[in-house]
Amino acid sequence: MSNELQNIKNRFGIIGNFPALNRALEKAIQVAPTDISVLVIGESGVGKEFIPKIIHSESRRKHQPYIVVNCGAIPEGTIDSELFGHEKGAFTGATATRKGYFEVADGGTIFLDEVGELPLQTQVRLLRVLESGEFMKVGSSQVQKTNVRIVAATNVNMMKAIHDGRFREDLFYRLNTVQIDMPPLRDRKGDIHLLFRKFAIDFAEKYRMPELELDPSAVHYIENYTFPGNVRQLRNLVEQMTVVERNRNVTVEKLAEYIPMETHLPMVVNTPNTLKQNDFASEREIMYKILFDMRSDINDLKSLTSELIKNRGAGDLSNHEKSLINRIYTPESQQAVTPNSLLYFENNNGPVQTPTIISNPDDSYEDVEDIEVEEHQPESLSLQNNEKDLIIKALEKHKGRRNKAADELGISQRTLYRKIKQYNLEE
Repeated sequence: MSNELQNIKNRFGIIGNFPALNRALEKAIQVAPTDISVLVIGESGVGKEFIPKIIHSESRRKHQPYIVVNCGAIPEGTIDSELFGHEKGAFTGATATRKGYFEVADGGTIFLDEVGELPLQTQVRLLRVLESGEFMKVGSSQVQKTNVRIVAATNVNMMKAIHDGRFREDLFYRLNTVQIDMPPLRDRKGDIHLLFRKFAIDFAEKYRMPELELDPSAVHYIENYTFPGNVRQLRNLVEQMTVVERNRNVTVEKLAEYIPMETHLPMVVNTPNTLKQNDFASEREIMYKILFDMRSDINDLKSLTSELIKNRGAGDLSNHEKSLINRIYTPESQQAVTPNSLLYFENNNGPVQTPTIISNPDDSYEDVEDIEVEEHQPESLSLQNNEKDLIIKALEKHKGRRNKAADELGISQRTLYRKIKQYNLEE
């Protein structure tokens, strides 16, 4: 690591040696002497605000104003006035002429945080400033000039925003002359413990309390947590624990009270045996689901053919058709079934009367009677039990939301509702 990069980290209190973080800081140092526009991309809480500070401090504008504007925090009706100023009487409440940020920061740097939240009308004005350095106050017809270096940042997917019509494509390419990507904290596992120690020292001094320390199991736990709020979330976590906890040695059990377990990555290190068991369980569930789908398809086919038989009449069937119908509807284990009988079979909708035609040598058909055939096959019961278990798991996972559970199971909401009634499940 170069001395210049280390000096920057020391000056701004940046902790970590992750390669993507170092690359972002190096790019900021490289572009600082120029007036080129920079767009910083990264999730909320990763520390994007350090990049414009570094750029300004290392540029020729470092003795000029540096202004931070949170574009998402200013109401749409007043943001033009905030950025470009307004004349007296330009709108209700404009009792005096006011300078905007672009006029105040002339010669310096403006950091537009959350630039993806800018209204489209304001984006047009900003594009003109970037292209020509010209702007007009709200309510004025006089063109003014400004010499401002713009650094913008966003956590929005800009290409999607452009596609949705929420951000101008020409403005995006003006801002994105140089793009700097800040990595999320979950990718910087080796830096998480360093940051924890740094924040623990800072807050121990601030609140005049002993410093927090993590035991080895807690270190492993925190390094495998996803941190959706990134560095900001970690900082708030350490501050809260510094004030609340009396025991300065933080165990994994204590840490779990502050970090929600459902968003934590698995801690157990899988051995080859456990991997095989997990893979087997997953594959078994997939196979059961495929069998359920096949069983449903077969039942649908049986219902369809039964309707066709009823409509055509058994006398119009050929010997080949009769043979196929017998193969579909007649259980091999049911030896007591007589020719020309009507069988019941169980499908997803409950018992459905379905004609089964069994050819006899003279193809004569006599009166038929209804015979209910019960399935006693262990495989069928096993499938039903596993189907019930999968439904229960899906409902628990999605907190009873049937549409989500049905999507995961690959069935319609109507079918899921029927299954819930069939197995007497309570959501």
